[in-house]
Amino acid sequence: MRPFEQIVADFGPMVLRVCRAVLGPDEAEDAWSETFLAALRAYPRLDEGANVEAWLVTIAHRKAIDVLRARGRAPVPAGKLPEEQTGLGVPGAADDDLWGAVRALPDKQRQAIAYHYVAGLPYAEIAQILGGTSEAARRAAADGIKNLRKNYPGGVPS
Repeated sequence: MRPFEQIVADFGPMVLRVCRAVLGPDEAEDAWSETFLAALRAYPRLDEGANVEAWLVTIAHRKAIDVLRARGRAPVPAGKLPEEQTGLGVPGAADDDLWGAVRALPDKQRQAIAYHYVAGLPYAEIAQILGGTSEAARRAAADGIKNLRKNYPGGVPS
């Protein structure tokens, strides 16, 4: 088996992109860290023939669900403080409209798009991660792209 450090180097950027697509830039790094902490503990028991990329995306998916559940239980602040957004370290941060359109997608559509178009996973593996069939995963991604084309003012490339 490859050293775990090599796994992080090879797949770390892809997992971070997936976390950003599913959670947004604010919570992505925490989910990324939690993903690799969990993977480090489980790596010695991983089958040698396993698809490491899909395995990591599955872990990232579960960590993202944990973050989304925690977000639902978090208290809501009473007032708003003036804030300035920064794009420091976030590729494509100037595309606030695009991120808003992606954030507005239903969870399954957003996740299917992230796992297929960002991580490059086939629909069969996405179905294993999300539950359901590969046809349902394909439909969720197609519906998500359709929603983005309809709702994103800049248009989504074909």
